[in-house]
Amino acid sequence: MTTAEHPPTAGLQSPPRTSLGQLRRARARFLAGHPPPADVPDEVAAAWRRARFYGVRPDTGADTAADAATGSTADFAGRATPQAPDPALLQAARPVLERLAPVLGHERATLLLTDARLRVLWSAGHAPRDTLRPDLSEQSVGPNSAALALRTGHRAEVHGPEHILDMWQEVSAVSVPLRTPGDSRPVGTVTVASALCGGCAPHPQAALAEATAAVVEAELRAYTRPPERALLDAYLTACAGQDRPVAAFAGHSRLVSEAAARLLSARDVEDLERAVHEALREDAPAPRLPGGATVEIVRHHGETVGAVAVLEPAPGGAPVTPAGRPPTALAGHSVPWRHAAERAAELATAHAPLLLVGERGTGKTTLARELLGGTEPLVVDAAEGDLHETLPADPRGSLVLRHAERLAQHDVAAIVALLEARPTAPLLVTYTPGAPPGPCLQRLLDTLAARSVVLPALRERPEDIKELLAAVAPAPEPGQPPLTWTLDARRALERYPWPGNVTELAHVVRSLARRRRTVGPVRRTELPDPVREGPAGRPLTPMEDAERTAILVALRRHGGNKARTAAALGIGRATLYRKLRSYGHA
Repeated sequence: MTTAEHPPTAGLQSPPRTSLGQLRRARARFLAGHPPPADVPDEVAAAWRRARFYGVRPDTGADTAADAATGSTADFAGRATPQAPDPALLQAARPVLERLAPVLGHERATLLLTDARLRVLWSAGHAPRDTLRPDLSEQSVGPNSAALALRTGHRAEVHGPEHILDMWQEVSAVSVPLRTPGDSRPVGTVTVASALCGGCAPHPQAALAEATAAVVEAELRAYTRPPERALLDAYLTACAGQDRPVAAFAGHSRLVSEAAARLLSARDVEDLERAVHEALREDAPAPRLPGGATVEIVRHHGETVGAVAVLEPAPGGAPVTPAGRPPTALAGHSVPWRHAAERAAELATAHAPLLLVGERGTGKTTLARELLGGTEPLVVDAAEGDLHETLPADPRGSLVLRHAERLAQHDVAAIVALLEARPTAPLLVTYTPGAPPGPCLQRLLDTLAARSVVLPALRERPEDIKELLAAVAPAPEPGQPPLTWTLDARRALERYPWPGNVTELAHVVRSLARRRRTVGPVRRTELPDPVREGPAGRPLTPMEDAERTAILVALRRHGGNKARTAAALGIGRATLYRKLRSYGHA
């Protein structure tokens, strides 16, 4: 599973794809209950684990809803599902999609349109009907390109055995997110699926998916009615091409700039919308909201059609600090991180347990503490054992349980007993997926699954690296400038996969800050060898990774001289060259 494209500033290169044969064997082992082998890309293994966590069965087949949506034959005309989709998206997209439908049979491809909830609104092309589903959410069908594109906000591809469903093992798919005018959040996806193409990068129909998405977005702009166009023009004028926090509201519609989305949580946007509607009812010529935000009322032919709010203080005013937004010291404004953090903050407002799932080092415990709003919780660690002896019988304050994957059976029983006695206990649980959980722990996870949030790995949000570098760097000595980075060094950090996530990044940054004696920005040559050299050309076993690191350290110690490096390692020069080529450093 790969995200095929990222913003140019991320400086990413698509990682090499594991062979389909390796993935098929790994998937079979995983479905048999074994952990994914080391040669499976981390993002694929994580997606498989999420599918198991959601209870997705690999033998899931098409149901009657899918048949209704796609027709009863393998070659089918474009049809919309009978589930009352967003009329603006479907009505704007339908003319574009129907013009493409005749081409799909010739290309032996299938074209799908989904909304933001990953419901299939329209489908056409050449595909067996039993491979189509009306709902492409990961909770329903496991990993797929539409869910990945919506989560990352960029074009994404998923091929064959990267899926968990049996019926998609011979399918390759590419998806592109759709955005409404002036809005950074996807409102749907365009997906093109075809027969499995082994080793293709990018997908052969990637250009078709990109072009279709671009035309649909153009139709969405043209579909806007004149009053909505007036509001859109006022919104774009307020943004003025700058990174300004601006939001526009009209009835049930809203436009929120990226800067405003970084500043406001979902609840803050709702609070602002209510305040704007109050201002509209008062019909003030230029109302001002608390915190210095200004509102411009937008009229069309003398009628009020909406309002645009600029979230910046007036001269001399205090900074905008929206009410209701939980404070957080965790850096990151990428779509995957913002979505996870906002969802966690929303769930934390209710008095009920909350499960935070993620790889090691993704910030689960730090986020748990931040969600408690400054209160000091009781923190217990399952890795330390004998948890049942330290758990309070009737907790009144907040409780953070770390490393739930390490819970012993009697400790699981203690947690279950606590939840049965107090279903609304203020409990935050962190869980790192790994080996298949035992039946007792699985029952506990199933109990907490309805109120769970999956935190993205750092490699899934490389655009947050720049902000994280400032957040994890130690405070400079008095009179010394803060740590800065050259563009080349930052790109190397963004390309590195960070198996230890934010914890590993913080360790690297702090270690470098402690030992460096030079001044000026950190250069790429100062980074640790694995980070500086970039990821290996293929997935490595732990033994190979250790050997690669040892070779790079020896090369650096001997100034890049391969003859002296080979002698120091006790191997021949030909062996050294062969190993460097194998690890992608020839």
